[in-house]
Amino acid sequence: MRGGISENTNPLNLIQEIDLLWDPVYPFLTKQIKEIYSRLDGDVLEIGPFCGVIFTLIEQGIGDSFTIATFPKGMGDFFLEESRKRGLEKRIKIIETDSSLKEIDDRKIDLAIFRGALFFPSLFKLDFKAIDRILKPGGIALVGGGFGKYTPDEVIKRIGERSRKLNFEIGKVEINEDQIYEKIRESNINVNFKIIREGGLWVFMKK
Repeated sequence: MRGGISENTNPLNLIQEIDLLWDPVYPFLTKQIKEIYSRLDGDVLEIGPFCGVIFTLIEQGIGDSFTIATFPKGMGDFFLEESRKRGLEKRIKIIETDSSLKEIDDRKIDLAIFRGALFFPSLFKLDFKAIDRILKPGGIALVGGGFGKYTPDEVIKRIGERSRKLNFEIGKVEINEDQIYEKIRESNINVNFKIIREGGLWVFMKK
């Protein structure tokens, strides 16, 4: 039996459980993102169902403006409540959209983060062209997933089994580098990109 969402299961509940489960990981992922981004300013966007790193970016003083562009429908209320819990509701704009990111203006974003982007075709279709469109010249995007290279083993061990189970129930699939390159070629975009395998599987894009 392959992964997939049961007809009796609300996928939003599973997604939200994953987002909360990963809370101890976000500071360590943020360290890797800071290393790659190497800036303290800029317009920051987190994309999709699996957001949370944006909270620690704010707390660590990375970025000037912050937006969550989330999907599927219903995730906006969840992230609004999470931002309220952290006292950050006035710092973050939360938009419910889809992977076309149609509510985000062209050339608006300096740093885009899209975790889970490569692995959940049952939830959304990854749109590299949309990510390219919203990046400013010189802007970067990290598209993919994983614990990050700095997350301690004890944190991974504590949440890993439950995370794998939830991912399976949501419909996670495996993807290889050849498939990623093919998706980028099909998108017909003109950006610099490379695959990062440290701490997961990520596409690094630079406009």
